Amino acid sequence: MKVTKEKTQMTSLDWPLMRNNISRADLDEVISFLQQDDPILTQSKFVKQFEKEWSEWLGVKHSVFVNSGSSANLLTISALRETYGLGEIIVPTLTWVSDIASTIQCGFRPVFVDIDSYTLGMDIEQVLEKITPETKAVFLTHILGYNGLNQKLLDELAYRKIPLIEDVCESHGATFKGKKLGTFGLMSNFSFYYAHHMTTIEGGMICTNNSHLYETLRMFRSHGMVRECISDEVKQLYYQEYPDLNPDFIFSFPAYNVRSTEINAIIGRSQLKRLDENNKLRTENLKIFLDNLDPAKYQTDFAIEGSCNYAFTLILKDANPAMRDRVMKTMRENGVEFRRGTSGGGNQLRQPYLRKVMGDKEFEKYPKVNHIHFYGFYIGNYPGLEKEKIMQLCSLLNEVSTDES
Repeated sequence: MKVTKEKTQMTSLDWPLMRNNISRADLDEVISFLQQDDPILTQSKFVKQFEKEWSEWLGVKHSVFVNSGSSANLLTISALRETYGLGEIIVPTLTWVSDIASTIQCGFRPVFVDIDSYTLGMDIEQVLEKITPETKAVFLTHILGYNGLNQKLLDELAYRKIPLIEDVCESHGATFKGKKLGTFGLMSNFSFYYAHHMTTIEGGMICTNNSHLYETLRMFRSHGMVRECISDEVKQLYYQEYPDLNPDFIFSFPAYNVRSTEINAIIGRSQLKRLDENNKLRTENLKIFLDNLDPAKYQTDFAIEGSCNYAFTLILKDANPAMRDRVMKTMRENGVEFRRGTSGGGNQLRQPYLRKVMGDKEFEKYPKVNHIHFYGFYIGNYPGLEKEKIMQLCSLLNEVSTDES
């Protein structure tokens, strides 16, 4: 038993989904802040500075820092409802649960499309086919660092005056035609969860170039309070319309409290300084991974131009349950953490919350995402990941038999 244990320890790749995403420098910034006399811990000047620096990095006018990417989703769809009214939103089948949950929670009808196998994003042709007079927005997720846009979609949405909402929670720094994702839509969402490109432990950001939506989002973030507005003009409109109310306590919407803290913002500001450098390392890692996988066994022809992946996508080329099980066994035995189904666990229409809304058979209509659901995985890709480990894992995966028995 002792020999076997030592052998396992030696061969383990010790490969989590994320490692060392919060540095000593980040923690030192927090400690320095806490050592001040009577520091303000709730949302204050550092949140404002982080929002400003993030806007400059991304290339947008406005950003609103919240306590999670899921809260960013919720506020975005809430603001959309207030501005455009209710109707349908075209959503992905492969995404994180909160994209679709926020759509339902805000009273919209979700309309689903299958994926594009090369981007793992939405099938653009299906999106265009499913637009109706009731369509209020297209809510597109850039999956695990791949760009999900094309020019045809952008042109058609602009022509039809349908807003695009970008979920960029998994794709910080990825680009389309040299321009960062998150700058194409009416609003965009980012997540700073621990396992993502950069982290504030928990946190999210909503970005927009629309000043009216910016004010709406600021109010939605903090109970709907008008005093959260930046614009004096907006404030005065409320003061004049509701003279019976204390100006400090005018609640414009039935909103939420999803503010973050100064501590989270300080970590975010520190992390942002090295985001671009870290993303270059992630891109190099992905190329090594895809270049060394066996293309006869695994998909390697993803649309990687402009991509920026915090996770490797491992997808079996064929629907082979026996091989899938051997792949999972190989990764477990070698200490490689993974998630089956890739983003959000696969086809969202198979989940209980959507079966209640869409029925028990709707998921059958989407064969491409169903393949990902059963035969797709993601594996961690972080800046400190050793190139030798990537090569070793590829070798192990390439040795997995395709025998179907």
